[in-house]
Amino acid sequence: MHPTIAALFIYPVKSCRGVQLAAARVTERGFEHDREWMIVDTAGRFLSQREIPALAMIVPALSASSLQLTAPGREPFDVPLDQSGAAKTVTVWRDSLPAIDQGSAAAHWLSDWIGRDVRLVRFDPRVRRACNRAYVGDSGAHTGFADAYPLLVLSEGSLSDLNARLADPLPINRFRPNVVLSGTEAYDEDHIDEIVAGTIRVKLVKRCTRCQITTTNQLTGERSSEPLATLATYRMDAALDGVTFGVNAIFTAGIGDELRVGAAVDCSLRF
Repeated sequence: MHPTIAALFIYPVKSCRGVQLAAARVTERGFEHDREWMIVDTAGRFLSQREIPALAMIVPALSASSLQLTAPGREPFDVPLDQSGAAKTVTVWRDSLPAIDQGSAAAHWLSDWIGRDVRLVRFDPRVRRACNRAYVGDSGAHTGFADAYPLLVLSEGSLSDLNARLADPLPINRFRPNVVLSGTEAYDEDHIDEIVAGTIRVKLVKRCTRCQITTTNQLTGERSSEPLATLATYRMDAALDGVTFGVNAIFTAGIGDELRVGAAVDCSLRF
């Protein structure tokens, strides 16, 4: 079976619910609008499902004019895409960078839902947040508010293998991939060097170590011990000091083009 693109996802607001797409536009920072917004505390530090599992229940939706946020029991809130704002310094892991504050109304809506004072910020398109050159070399790869890399690639085969080991199978949304492959064997992505779909080239650069977000039900915000407990029995990577599932990646060609679900891809292996 020839490998194909099985699914595509973006996560417009870092650590909130994902959006499944039939086609995604390629930009230098990853898919268009992926991790373009982020929730921060009063000091400007990013917040995620690691400390606030209920972020999974905030559902973003994009239109031509706005980012709409919904959550259980709340009226939807629209953030205009053309909205400018004051500069605000924010922190994502070790990176400190300027972002664009999205205003008091958005902050109030989110603060009410989360139960603490927060702000919504947007990535400043003038900023280049570089990826780790130890993994991306001289490619110049950079990202938005993603943890470290623009893309996460995972295969249906890997998820099927994991689910065969679990008492309760898990959906793909637990792992928050951007690109899901079909037609490959379990964990083939660990060994793929490059995925090519027409003009688009995706280079896989680093296996992804997984955190407790994978244990968070993306519909309810509830936590469990799985899949980390099971992954730890067979996917521990001593060099990366964690369990791995999926591979971080960057675009090396095809900026401005669209990647579509169902597209046939060629995969070259790393030797």
